[in-house]
Amino acid sequence: MNFKKLLIWILLLTAYVTQTIAQTPDNMDEDRKEAYPLYYYSEKELNKVSDYIEQQYGHSDYVMHELVSPDIHCDIVIIEPTEKQPFYKLVTMGAGAYKMNVPAEVKSQVCDRAEYVVSLPKDWNLKSNKEEDYWPIRMLKIIARFPLAAEDWLCDSHTINLTEDGSPVAENTRFNSCVLLPSFGRDEQEVKPLKLGLFGKKVAFYQLYPLYPEELEFKLKHSLDELLDKFDDETSPVIDIHRKNYINDTTK
Repeated sequence: MNFKKLLIWILLLTAYVTQTIAQTPDNMDEDRKEAYPLYYYSEKELNKVSDYIEQQYGHSDYVMHELVSPDIHCDIVIIEPTEKQPFYKLVTMGAGAYKMNVPAEVKSQVCDRAEYVVSLPKDWNLKSNKEEDYWPIRMLKIIARFPLAAEDWLCDSHTINLTEDGSPVAENTRFNSCVLLPSFGRDEQEVKPLKLGLFGKKVAFYQLYPLYPEELEFKLKHSLDELLDKFDDETSPVIDIHRKNYINDTTK
């Protein structure tokens, strides 16, 4: 399956899941039944992942539960803004149940399971179904399902196109892709992989950082390090739909 067909498949699947899940606590239909996923954490593993997310990122009062899960069961934990970190943190919980096909030559350096994190401004409307508000959640679900759909793997520094034709993810921004970066928790320290059991099963946590088309092209032609060298020192992981384009400053 070529990448274009693969991305179409993931987008269709994500759209199907989006239409059949409870998006927020306010519109959640508790009577609906979950489709049984192919890959899922055991109850013990799920509790361990949940506890680790709270330990590393902060307390959560609610979770966006996925009610139809045809492959992985990908819930999203919502950590509210705090005085110290005045922004939302959204963390997938379930993506790491799938073991990625990491090449043998890098297995000792890369986790074969991962969860993903997005940071959003405190005024972001998480209760909206409009695409200009929902696209970061869709991004999380696309990335969470990519390794399974592609029979591939992801780790920090990898980039992914988020749309079939390279167009923007929504009308309110020019972002069309994202890069995986190390994730930092509430203590400003890098979040280390979580060890789930006695047999080497570890789950990494990666921050998703949206990119403009020019930034993605530059990264692919050069390297992530060279791209990040162009970023400001104060660049934040919090998504800013109007942030500076560090390759071509035409963000408006």
